Amino acid sequence: MHEVLTPQEMSEADRLTIAAGTPGIDLMERAGAAVARVAVDVIRNGRRIAVACGPGNNGGDGFVAARILREQGFDVRLALFGSREKLDGDAAIAASRWRGEIEAFDARYLTACDLIIDALFGAGLSRDLSGEAKRAVEAINAAGAPVVAVDLPSGIDGVSGQGKGAAVRATHTVTFCRMKPAHLLMPGRIHSGKITVADIGIPDRIVQALGGKLWLNTPNAWTGTYPWPALDGHKYKRGHAVVVSGPAHATGAARLAARAALRSGAGLVTVAASKAAVPVLSASLEAAMVREAQGAAGLRKLLTDERMNAVLLGPGSGVGKATMAVVEAAAKAGRLLVIDADAISSFSGSLSKLINILKYNNKIPILTPHDGEFAKLFASDSAQVLAVESKVERVRRAAKRLGAVVVLKGPDTVIASPDGRAAISNNAPPWLATAGAGDVLAGIVLGLVAQGMPAFEAAGAAVWLHGEAANLAGFGMTAEDIEPALRNVLARLYADFGPSR
Repeated sequence: MHEVLTPQEMSEADRLTIAAGTPGIDLMERAGAAVARVAVDVIRNGRRIAVACGPGNNGGDGFVAARILREQGFDVRLALFGSREKLDGDAAIAASRWRGEIEAFDARYLTACDLIIDALFGAGLSRDLSGEAKRAVEAINAAGAPVVAVDLPSGIDGVSGQGKGAAVRATHTVTFCRMKPAHLLMPGRIHSGKITVADIGIPDRIVQALGGKLWLNTPNAWTGTYPWPALDGHKYKRGHAVVVSGPAHATGAARLAARAALRSGAGLVTVAASKAAVPVLSASLEAAMVREAQGAAGLRKLLTDERMNAVLLGPGSGVGKATMAVVEAAAKAGRLLVIDADAISSFSGSLSKLINILKYNNKIPILTPHDGEFAKLFASDSAQVLAVESKVERVRRAAKRLGAVVVLKGPDTVIASPDGRAAISNNAPPWLATAGAGDVLAGIVLGLVAQGMPAFEAAGAAVWLHGEAANLAGFGMTAEDIEPALRNVLARLYADFGPSR
C-alpha cells in the first residue's frame, strides 16, 4: 500500500478495474461511502452539511456522499457547480440517485453549515482556476467550517502539489486506492490536512501492473536490503567510513556526521582532518578515529587503505577549489561517495565539472542538497532540471543528469535514483529544520552505504531514520539530540523488521 500514483496512473487503475468486470458506478459508490464515513467522524455533534459538487467524477463522488449522509439523518444541501445536463457517465448515474434539491452554487449557504464537502475538482485538474471556479474555492475557505476534500483539495495540481490559481484548505482529505504526489508534496500536503486512503476495490495486482516508480518512503521500501547485524559479524565486516572534516574552527559538522555514521552501524569511522584540526577532533571524539590528511593530496594518501570504502565530503569543508579537488580525489579513489553541503556548493556554476568527476567512479554516489544548493548547482542546466513544476520530476532529472542518487531535503524530501525510481518522505517534524541536522543525515547515509546497503535504499532509510529520531527527540531539539535518539529508533526498527534470531 505504499505506492504513490499520479492522477494518470490512478485513471488507468480505474479503467483496468472496470475492464476486469467491476462497474464504474460501484467504484464511485464505494468512494462516496468512504467520504461519508469521514464526514460523520469529523462533524460529530453538527447536523448541517454542504456538499459542493463539480461537473466530473469528483462531483459524482460528492452526490453519493450527500445521498448517504441524508439517509443517515443529516441536513444536507447539495450545490452543483455547472449544469446537471452536462453530467455524464457514472457521475450522471450518481446524480440520478440523489432525491434532494440540486442548487446552484451560492457562497451564502456555506456560512450556515457545520461541515463542507469539497467535491468540485479532483486530482486531474490541469488548468488554473479563475472566475466563478476561483470564487467558489475562496468561498469554501472563507466559510470557517471544517472541510472534507474528495480525492484532493480543489485547486491543487495532483502531480506537483502546487496551487492552480486558488486552492481549498481542507481539514481532511479522502483519497482512493493510493496517495497521489500532491498529498505529500508542499503545499498540497498542507492543503490536504489529515489524509484517509480508502479501499474502493481496485486490486493490488492492478496497481503493481502499472509499473509506477514512486513510493512513500517507509521501511517497507528498503528493509529488504537493510544491513542487519549478523551473529558472526565484526567491525571489519561493517565498513570503514571516512568523514572529511573542515578546518580547525569548523569541525562541528564532521563530528555530528561521524557520530551518526557510527550510530547507524558503520564498523569503523575515521575523520580525515588538517594538522590543525586533529587535536580539536581528537579531544571531542571517542569511538571515531582521527587521521591527518591535508587537502586532496592527504586524502589520496589516506585512501590507499582499501578498507576505507565510503567517504563523506562537504560538511564544514568550505566552498571553493580546494573542496572540489578533495571530491575529485575521492572519486578517483573509487570509493562510495556521499556529497553534501559545501562540496555541493563548490560546484555552483560548474555542473559539468562535477558530472565529469563523478564519471571517474563506477559506484553510484549520493548527493544531499537543500533547495538553495540544488538551485545553484543546476542553474546552468535550468531548462532540463529546474523548469519542471513537479519536485519529483526535478529530482529525477537531476539524478539522471548526475548519474547519482539525489536527496532533495525539505518537509517533503524527495529521493531519486538515476533509473527513475523515486520516494517521498513525510515523517520529518517541523523542528528538524535546525543547524547541523543535515550533517547528521549525511552521516547516517554514510554509515549505511559503508555497510553495503544500495545507494537508493540507503538514502531512503537514512531520511526516514533521521525524521523518526527528530520526532522522538521532540520539539526544542538541536542537531546534537538526533544521533542519541537514533538508538531507540533503530531498536524499534529491528524489533519490527529485523531478521528472526
